[in-house]
Amino acid sequence: MFLSIAVLAFNKPRKKLNIIFIGDSITHGTIAQDQSPPVYASEYLRNLNKWTAVNIFSTGVGGYTTVDFLPETRKGFNKVRAMGDSLAQDKDADLVISIMLGTNDSAIKGPNGSPVAPEQYYANLKTITDSLLARYPQCKIVYHYPIWCSSNTQNRGATYLQEGQQRVRSYWTEIDKLVKAYHKVGVRYVYKGDQQAYAYFETNYSTNFRVENGSSGTFYLHPNQKGNITLGEFWAKAIAKVVK
Repeated sequence: MFLSIAVLAFNKPRKKLNIIFIGDSITHGTIAQDQSPPVYASEYLRNLNKWTAVNIFSTGVGGYTTVDFLPETRKGFNKVRAMGDSLAQDKDADLVISIMLGTNDSAIKGPNGSPVAPEQYYANLKTITDSLLARYPQCKIVYHYPIWCSSNTQNRGATYLQEGQQRVRSYWTEIDKLVKAYHKVGVRYVYKGDQQAYAYFETNYSTNFRVENGSSGTFYLHPNQKGNITLGEFWAKAIAKVVK
């Protein structure tokens, strides 16, 4: 009898989970708003039945870089702040801020601030994080590694190519260093998120990415619906590990 009660108590859904997703066009979704990675991430998390509710709020904007989310830039940060100020009042919920930025930072030219050097990427991400933690000290911040794109990616707005692809991978090290730096000074609410999606998409791009045409030929930059589902699940699994 006591064992049954204990099991029921353990499995009972906990408080709500509110997630703000920060990102670019990949986060925003290029199929439809109701088919973006954050939507599929929320579906995965709801199916775990660990929270009474899972609410998502996306601030992904096509073409945005870490520069666009700096507090002094105001463009992206103002969107995050508007949502965060409201959500922080909800004492019955955990607030998670999920970040995947880097694709546009890595471009040779085009997006704001590109190309963003690895050490500047670190500095930008730290500035964003410090500002968020100062405003929402109980939030949890999760950095996902930016994902794969083909080495010939070049569209009307940006040029990435192999140089950009290599720069994206260099950002992983900066994320690792930043998380370690926060933990070293006792800040525990900062986590590494998904680290597996890059390799998955590099292998399965033909079935998980949209076919796009540019001046350097057919390229692969944005996930299709199947890819959005997969990416959302990668993010959700990483988030579920850190929200306890």
